[in-house]
Parts: sequence; structure tokens; C-alpha cells
Amino acid sequence: MDAKESRAPRLFDEVRRRMRLHHYSLRTERAYLGWIRRFILANGRRHPRNLGGREVEHFLSVLAVEGKVAASTQNQALSALLFLYRDVLEVRLPWMEDVIRAKRPARLPVVLSQAEVASLLACMDGRNGLVARLLYGTGLRLMEGLRLRVKDVDFARNEITVRDGKGGRDRRTLLPASLAAPLQEEIERARILHRDDLHAGFGEVWLPHALARKYMGAGREFAWQYVFPALRRSVDPQDGCVRRHHLDDASLSRAIRRARLRAGIDKPVSAHTLRHSFATHLLEAGYDIRTIQELLGHKDVATTQIYTHVLNRGGRGVLSPLDLSPATAAAARDRP
Repeated sequence: MDAKESRAPRLFDEVRRRMRLHHYSLRTERAYLGWIRRFILANGRRHPRNLGGREVEHFLSVLAVEGKVAASTQNQALSALLFLYRDVLEVRLPWMEDVIRAKRPARLPVVLSQAEVASLLACMDGRNGLVARLLYGTGLRLMEGLRLRVKDVDFARNEITVRDGKGGRDRRTLLPASLAAPLQEEIERARILHRDDLHAGFGEVWLPHALARKYMGAGREFAWQYVFPALRRSVDPQDGCVRRHHLDDASLSRAIRRARLRAGIDKPVSAHTLRHSFATHLLEAGYDIRTIQELLGHKDVATTQIYTHVLNRGGRGVLSPLDLSPATAAAARDRP
């Protein structure tokens, strides 16, 4: 084996160790490792310590010019390299902080009408249908819904607690009354599945951070189990333990795509579209933007305000002169 190649696995092992020390998600870990691997291969398998600002800028430029990647993709690649040099190699390279991040274009989110949401959900059934209804009815992000644990569903208060959401923040959102009974049935199915796992010598769920050490045995308690557990046990890639993970997000994505086609909706629809629709429909119903900001878990209200643009209200909420009747034109003139 080439000496340069023999160093790569050890470097990647250190990247994984540092990322897990900082509690990065498995998805982010895989993405960062992928970009670091591409960076090394693009530079003739040379060790990153022997590379510098010129190579990083060239790599990012090739991504943008030849690869035509989105700004968010280019920024993710830069973040991966920043983490490699700053947190893994512990190399102080001032130029890394000065590399200009690609500016993300301001785009309006895709939003379904209430009739379109009803048509989409009518074409979904089973567990995927329940998760889709939960995402639309609560405004949860996809992984927040899939990672929901039994203890965080409060039927008495009709609320759901989101733990360690985006930015590491907890928050509460509403529990739709129409989903109370289906969720209780789903939790009972999860209880039976967990009981079978315990009898088979398993039943321990993954716990975030150091909770498994802090609360010994908590991982085997039903309260910590996922509301939507996977149908099969699997090996955890982080520590090699056999556990029951949550429902696969790819399964839900495929179900949403099939439902969109059956419903005849000619818009791109994803799980996140349901969250966008939740916020927009609450605004249409007259709820204030601060309340919606808290339900969505946005750190800055400016993020939530994008839905006012979707509604086309405020200063731009005007009627076309083609649609103005004499009565509406007079009313518009008299408006303060």
C-alpha cells in the first residue's frame, strides 16, 4: 500500500472521533467525510497538511464552475474543510476564515394550498400517512418528527416537545386533536415491539450525548423509545450496537412522491413542503408571526417572515388594475 493511502484511514478516523466529540449528526459526519475525501483525491492524494489556501480555493471554484453545484453545497464543502483544518489538524490558517462563502439566492418556498394538502394526505395511509399528517399539523421538521420519542408527546396538554432541534434548542408545538387517537395507537404498537425486543435481549434505544452514561438503563425504558420505530433492528454505525432505529426518511419521501402523483399536484413536494404549508396556512388564518416563529423554532423572526412574501400580503398585497371594479377601486382610495 502506498504511504499516502495508508495515512487516509487514520485521518478519517480522527475526523469521525472529533465530530462525535462535538455531537455532530451522522448525516453531517458522512457529508463532511465525503467532501474531505474528494478534496484529497482532487489533489493527488496529498495530505491536507501539505495543502493550503490555493488548493482550497481551486477546489471550491471547480465545484462552482465545472460542477455547477448550488451555493449551499459549496458552503457545505467549505465547512467540511474548515472543520478539518481547525478542529482536526489544529492548523491555524488565517486564509481559511477569509474564504468567501457562496451567497445563497433568496428563494420562496413551495407551498401547497389547503385543498392540495388535503388531496395529498388523502392519498397517503399507514405510518407514512400519519407522519405526513404530523409534519403538516405541527410544523415539525422531517427528522424532528421521525426522532420523536414517547416521553415528548403530552396528550393531556395537547402538545409535543421537540428536543435538541436545529441549533440545539428545545421548543414546544401543538398536538392536533385529530391526531391524538392515531398517535396513541402508534405508541401502543411501539410498546408491543419494544416488549418483544426486551424479551429477545435487545430493546436499548440510542440516547443523545452522554445520557446513556448519566441515566443508566434509560435506553431500555419505553419512555425513551421512538414513536415511529423501524420495522427491523439494525447495527448502529457509530458504536456497532444492535438497536431499533426510527422509521427511514427515504420511505416517507417515496410515499410523498407517490401521493403527489396520484393527487395530480404539479409542484415539487417534499416533507419540508408540509412545514412551509403549516406556517403559511397559520398566517392565512390570522395568527401572529411571533407565535408561528415559536412553533417553528426559528431563531430569528426574519426567517419566519418569508411566509408573508408567500402570502403576498403587506405593502405588496394589492389587486391588479385589471381586477379592480369601481367599488373596489373606491375602497382602495379610501383605505388609510
